[in-house]
Amino acid sequence: MSSEIAVVLPAGNVPVTQGAARLPETRNNSFVREASETLEEAGPLEALKWAYSYFGDRVTIATGFGPEGVALIDMAIAINPRADIFFLDTAFLFPETYELRQRLEDRYAIRIRSVAASLMAEKQQELYGPHLWESDPDKCCRLRKLEPLAMALDGFDAWVTAIRREQSPARAVAQVVEWDPRWRRVKINPLVRWSRADVWRYIIRNSLPYNPLHDRGYPSIGCTNCTQPVGQGEHERAGRWKGRSKTECGLHIPLEPPRAGNVTGHIALETT
Repeated sequence: MSSEIAVVLPAGNVPVTQGAARLPETRNNSFVREASETLEEAGPLEALKWAYSYFGDRVTIATGFGPEGVALIDMAIAINPRADIFFLDTAFLFPETYELRQRLEDRYAIRIRSVAASLMAEKQQELYGPHLWESDPDKCCRLRKLEPLAMALDGFDAWVTAIRREQSPARAVAQVVEWDPRWRRVKINPLVRWSRADVWRYIIRNSLPYNPLHDRGYPSIGCTNCTQPVGQGEHERAGRWKGRSKTECGLHIPLEPPRAGNVTGHIALETT
């Protein structure tokens, strides 16, 4: 597991009141490059401390409630008990996933924001036919994940993810800190250098809750319609969109995003 080391933060703090729309220069700014180079050999805690030092309450954490997400939430709350955390509620998540959300909220006395497509499953079927996740999985992901993410990130300058380089080819080049051209914000990936074994060591050592489906052959868990258990020796994400070339929902692929407030009309944000 990566060791935790002292980090000397780059100079030139970004004001936490600055809006994401005023950070386009960051894509080529030495700010991101310096931060990433400094934090590459550091551990996740240092990356999170840096994120809160620079962005304060203008940084949010995205979670899918995988083991990586659970570890990240545990670290973040230790640094900032009021950390903003959200998940994308596709309406097709496993019951165990919703139960884990509740367990985490109870454990840390927090509220994890639910951001969902207001296009109900029945309406989606009416508009696009039955089983859109089979006929056009990319469209299904766009409606239920990409468009809601545009809303979830609105008002934030940076977002934190739990991706790791070894998870997929699309993630293999991820940096600890990078400019995200798709979502036009700074993106922080504290766990990017960790292995799957590193994550589970952290979970076990700290007695953290996790999705029981992981004990039933589901190393990576998404929507019920697009997630299957994996076979012996298969890659940890082999159960996602099994039988297809698709390996990502699109959240971490650098294309142009739907604009918050100007998407295809089906965004709902749970605020209670």
